[in-house]
Amino acid sequence: MQFPQEGVYAPFIGPFDPCPPIKLKTYSLPPNLFIEFQPPGLPQFSPREALRLGTLWPDLYSPYKSKKNTKEADGG
Repeated sequence: MQFPQEGVYAPFIGPFDPCPPIKLKTYSLPPNLFIEFQPPGLPQFSPREALRLGTLWPDLYSPYKSKKNTKEADGG
């Protein structure tokens, strides 16, 4: 199963906002929002891979992507 991992919306931009507007904002949509109950027989990661990824089931895996600029994180 593949579900969207990120949602997008356009916030209200007022005429007197003091800062430059952000025209599109994003938010996280974790996969567990779309699975109402755990169906039997879901495929599973190996125990080693499950520990590395943080979940046993591939359908519930949601990778984390940092929104920070990598240059800022490195101090450059």
